[in-house]
Amino acid sequence: MADGGWISRWPVIRQLKGEDGRRDAARSARTDALRPRTEEADTVARSVCPYCAVGCGQLVYVKDGKVSQIEGDPDSPISRGRLCPKGSASKQLVTHPGRQTQVLYRRPYGTEWERLDLETAMDMIADRVVRTRRETWQETHEGKEVRRTLGIASLGGATLDNEENYLMKKLYTALGAIQVENQARI
Repeated sequence: MADGGWISRWPVIRQLKGEDGRRDAARSARTDALRPRTEEADTVARSVCPYCAVGCGQLVYVKDGKVSQIEGDPDSPISRGRLCPKGSASKQLVTHPGRQTQVLYRRPYGTEWERLDLETAMDMIADRVVRTRRETWQETHEGKEVRRTLGIASLGGATLDNEENYLMKKLYTALGAIQVENQARI
């Protein structure tokens, strides 16, 4: 059939047009009562999927201060509303009951994790950065002025935006680190 009449014979087309008696058999009161989780959201925030370097746009729906749904953003020029299976499941990053919400630390040679408050953990990181820079600083190398440290490196994430990557590069350059890379380039 060159006129496209063969499409109208597909069962799904017949059901949608109401021409198929099996249409009502595939429905129930529960199905008719279902509403999308996005319908009752208090707010919607635009975000970027954190899983890979593509940077697919996401719409994060929030109800009563909690994430209720995450979907692809149709206005995203990158993904145009589509998400891969990992991106589609990213709601679990913030809602899964097994998600870690506290800083855990295992001391050198330790066998157990201990909880730390965020301020203590940040102080520990800052102390280690300052100490590492001091201990590995090179003013010269083979008679040439280099003013660098090889003891600090950075591997940035692909889901950071340009401004965040710019600030990270500035921070690591100011520290004297020369090994600065980004996942998006690898």
